Amino acid sequence: MEWYWIVAIAIGAVALLLVLSSLLYKQFFKRFYDIVLSGLALIILSPILLILTIVGAIAMRGNPFFVQPRPGKIDPKTGKERIFSLVKFRTMDNRKDAEGNFLPDEIRLNRYGRFIRSTSLDELPELFSIIIGDMSIIGPRPLLVQYLPMYNEEQHHRHDIHPGLTGYAQAHGRNTLSWEDKFAMDVWYTRNITFIGDVKILIDTVKTVLLHEGISSETAATMEEFMGSEEVTN
Repeated sequence: MEWYWIVAIAIGAVALLLVLSSLLYKQFFKRFYDIVLSGLALIILSPILLILTIVGAIAMRGNPFFVQPRPGKIDPKTGKERIFSLVKFRTMDNRKDAEGNFLPDEIRLNRYGRFIRSTSLDELPELFSIIIGDMSIIGPRPLLVQYLPMYNEEQHHRHDIHPGLTGYAQAHGRNTLSWEDKFAMDVWYTRNITFIGDVKILIDTVKTVLLHEGISSETAATMEEFMGSEEVTN
């Protein structure tokens, strides 16, 4: 077979994949790309994961991983958010005051923690959560379980899909957004999932990470605690 036929077949196959991805993205290809891309990322980034595990254990004087229950996609059988274990690299140490309470975030967020947070390297272990189906590459960021009772009815719809490694809000303001704007963006995304849209979010996320944008809010080292909205559904 002549080389130009091979090129033509390859171009045709890619074009067909892109067309099918656009037509059946939410139904099939979103999960397909989650598995393929996160799997490739784990293989390529495995040396970095190993280095961060070792350096993190030294910098944090112990366990380099942060594990916390987070709410995921709503289970259609129960109508409740399924709780899963989120695993990240720790960015804050465990220093406490004389009464045994954790010191403020800005104090416990050491130099190493600031570096991996600003570069989003602390999120890399979440690739394993994507592989097993707890998360997606693109979706609303998983928040704290204790926030669930404080959601209003509309805000609960952010859990109609799997939480993401990054999302529309993370690519357009991150921690500088108000909680109301962040929830509005999350819910909007769940109703407007497209292949092209997710590609744009990935590109915008890379820009945000490279420019170190939106790492902290104006009044906190990370993000202020969510105190609930005016209209709350229990």
